[in-house]
Amino acid sequence: METGLGMTRERTQAEHQHLDSFPHNFRVLVVGASGGIGAAMGEILHQLRPDAKVEGLHRHSEPKIDFTDENSIARAAQALTQHAPFHLIINAAGILHTADFMPEKKLNDLHYAQLRTTFEVNTFGPAMLLRYFAPLLDRQRGVMAMLSAKVGSIEDNRLGGWYSYRASKAALNMLIKTAAIELRRTQPNAVLLALHPGTVSSSLSQPFRGATKGRPATEAAYDLLQVINRKTPEDSGRFYTYADEKLPW
Repeated sequence: METGLGMTRERTQAEHQHLDSFPHNFRVLVVGASGGIGAAMGEILHQLRPDAKVEGLHRHSEPKIDFTDENSIARAAQALTQHAPFHLIINAAGILHTADFMPEKKLNDLHYAQLRTTFEVNTFGPAMLLRYFAPLLDRQRGVMAMLSAKVGSIEDNRLGGWYSYRASKAALNMLIKTAAIELRRTQPNAVLLALHPGTVSSSLSQPFRGATKGRPATEAAYDLLQVINRKTPEDSGRFYTYADEKLPW
């Protein structure tokens, strides 16, 4: 299989029927659209479903969205009300490291600043997305998918380390599970998903041999969209890999 935008024409044409659970001219919102997987989501959506109306949000978009600023999330939701309802909302934003810190290897590496920054982006921001954007989901076919991580699985944790990142993703998973229970009563057709994209070649994974071990972002985006396409309200509040394997909490 070719990588990047160079997916073979044969594959694109042969699998154009995919994402068939969404209606014609369906509306998609990608949050974190300037990142590796976020940008790839837009590219693959345009390839597989040229009829889709795809909008992207990030810190420099209009409207902008900044997970360290709750008001920006509320304002973005208000601004996009006129474009609603959305059939698919994807949150591809996340943080593992910055110029100031790397994932903690031991307890002595823990400090408030890193915990706070990591949780703001990986947990608090997505929580506010659930609050402000879930009402914008289409009432017949509405999916909100959040990129989580397998290392956020408490049961699957066998190596330790990466305290802030693991904990922030575990907390995100709980938010998704809890919101799914509420929406089952108020928006019974809504589907909330936690998704593990695998190791992807991106700025997030680059310090950890992601460039050599990871796969192209477009390949991950394609696989995740196929998983999303298959999910129904019965699957809401669950945690899946890009290969459609159910992960333990």
